[in-house]
Amino acid sequence: MNQHVRQPRPATQAAEGLPRWRWTTAEVERLAALGAFAPEDRFELIGGEIVPMSPKGRRHEIVADELDQYWRPLVTPDVRVSTERQFNLDDATYTDPDLMVRPTDIKVYDVRGPTALLLVEVADTSLAYDRTRKAALYASFGVREYWVIDANTLETRVHRTPGPSGYADVRDLVGTDTVVPLLAPSLSVRLADLDLG
Repeated sequence: MNQHVRQPRPATQAAEGLPRWRWTTAEVERLAALGAFAPEDRFELIGGEIVPMSPKGRRHEIVADELDQYWRPLVTPDVRVSTERQFNLDDATYTDPDLMVRPTDIKVYDVRGPTALLLVEVADTSLAYDRTRKAALYASFGVREYWVIDANTLETRVHRTPGPSGYADVRDLVGTDTVVPLLAPSLSVRLADLDLG
């Protein structure tokens, strides 16, 4: 047995209500290059604050991987699907969506809210957060389409028409429904057709 397995970095709320330092994406990237974070440290930068992410479970990984594999032969030359890539929303906010659909002519690091074609989060333990706070975040940055897939039920909440107060068009679809991305229709999918074992 490996006794050198590092435990996840503990989170804290001790400074709740107090001013905190605001970090930028560039500063966090420099810290990472200096080795301040372990490879297993999973976090996002939200409004300048480092926010730990929930561990991914087996079902989450299977659904995300199978959707990626399902989409590969359907991708058109003008579209690229990226998995778990840093999505920079501004100089102090980035997330790591499970899947990002983007135009081929924009490098992944340069995609911003309005230029993303679709963001997908597969959620189990983070379902409530992904459907509320993260949806509000993406809407405020102009992400035109955002899906949250419940890893256990395959229900998909589709968010469209972003605005400062959230998404104007939100609908829930079951796993047997066909979900069609507005800006990449070739990637339509019926999640019940995925090989989830």
